[in-house]
Amino acid sequence: MEIRMTIKAWSLPLVAALCAAGPVAAQEVVNIGYSGPLSGGAASYGKDVLDGMQMAAAEINQTGFEVGGKKYKLNIVALDDKYNPSETAINTRRLVQESNAPVVLVPHSGGVFAVQTINQQLKVLLLAYSSTPQISARGNPLTIRIPPEFTSYMNPFIKYEMAKYGKNVAIANTDTDYGKAWTAAFTPAWNAAGGTVVADSAMSYNRATDFYSSVSRVIAAKPDVMFVGGPSEPTGLVIKQARELGFKGGFIVMDQAKLDEVAKTAGGYPPLNGAIGVMPVSEDPSPESKAWVQRFHAAYGDRVPTQESSLNYTAVYATVAAMKLAGTTTDAAAIRAVFDKAIKSMPANGNPNGMAGVDARGGFVTGRAPVAVVDGGQIRSVSSN
Repeated sequence: MEIRMTIKAWSLPLVAALCAAGPVAAQEVVNIGYSGPLSGGAASYGKDVLDGMQMAAAEINQTGFEVGGKKYKLNIVALDDKYNPSETAINTRRLVQESNAPVVLVPHSGGVFAVQTINQQLKVLLLAYSSTPQISARGNPLTIRIPPEFTSYMNPFIKYEMAKYGKNVAIANTDTDYGKAWTAAFTPAWNAAGGTVVADSAMSYNRATDFYSSVSRVIAAKPDVMFVGGPSEPTGLVIKQARELGFKGGFIVMDQAKLDEVAKTAGGYPPLNGAIGVMPVSEDPSPESKAWVQRFHAAYGDRVPTQESSLNYTAVYATVAAMKLAGTTTDAAAIRAVFDKAIKSMPANGNPNGMAGVDARGGFVTGRAPVAVVDGGQIRSVSSN
């Protein structure tokens, strides 16, 4: 499945913005590639990522941008990889060879790892939307990791849930490579804090449509806390069914799942009482985030804005800023070399999450690390320490 855009029938405000740009249509085009899930159980997740990229491209194309004395417009070329790493690698080759994309964004760790084996050969910059620490540990010089490493959430997540609910945890997260990486880091951290893993039952979040039997087995182990997460929709269904089966404890929600999106499937915030996860961008009180949310709703109506959308919106803005600083739209190494300066030079409207630069490991540096809990059916922030 191939989607070539920026103009999409379901986004009339974006079409209007592009049409209003006038002379931009005659400018040269820079393609940014995307390979992610646009069908199957993770399609909503992949669409959220793509929404942010599209939104940034539409805004940038209102005036275009200049690199080396030439005016350009931006085009996002999106391919569906169905969350399959082998498809991601194939798509990346296509994006480079057929669309001349100097940059490709991939929003899942399995796909990122697959592309890291070929991106230096292809001379393409990989924007990795995954918080898996191993992405940076590989030392790939043409990789930028967008979200914070998930290990940054371990201490606040464990500290809060143990204090509130107890020391027995059941693992019931996604069985993807990303979920396995989370579990490999989470289990020793929970044990080191004095806890016990009473059940380990990863689930096929991307394929299953019902989790009653798996959730029943987990609850039978009598956990105080359930460790859940994957794409937001199936995460919400796991939580909903856990509550229906009588689970009264707390939830540690992996950062891939966003609490506001999870709540839509779970039946609102009340079933999530006692859950801890990443602060939803729609609940972020910062002025930059609030302004971005308003623009998102202007573009997409009542769709729920997510961190997938906001961070990948920033990634596209940062890519264009880096191209300007590097003086090239084609040299991936030169673009990568100035990414830190690019983020630091961006205006606030292009950086709703307050990213502060790129660290020595090639990851975005967050200006704020929002951790949130659901308490009394409401979202509130807690310390990330």
